[in-house]
Amino acid sequence: MKNYTITVNGNVYDVVVEEGASTGAPVAKAPAAPKAAPKAAPAAAPKAAGGAGAVKVEAGAAGKIFKIEAKVGQAVKKGDAVVILEAMKMEIPVVAPQDGTIASIDVAVGDPVEAGAVLATMN
Repeated sequence: MKNYTITVNGNVYDVVVEEGASTGAPVAKAPAAPKAAPKAAPAAAPKAAGGAGAVKVEAGAAGKIFKIEAKVGQAVKKGDAVVILEAMKMEIPVVAPQDGTIASIDVAVGDPVEAGAVLATMN
């Protein structure tokens, strides 16, 4: 049995997955009710080095970069799509955690990314 925390459109779900004994196919239990997404944590995470922005825009799941919606220098509002991530044949918007300006785009279309990878930074 494995526990995962999944974020979908700002909603955080705790999911428990256990392997089936006879078929070998994974069996997923129903997700718990969504809990409040940690809104302040991404906004307060400073970039360690470089001239990039202080706010990280991170991938919520592993996948491939499908489309880049924002450009460096573009002003965005909280919730605006910055990057579209393709995971499990779904297009998942990765949104700005707060109002600001895009300081860097750290990926290109087609790049594979892991959950938690920094896709862009903001000021």
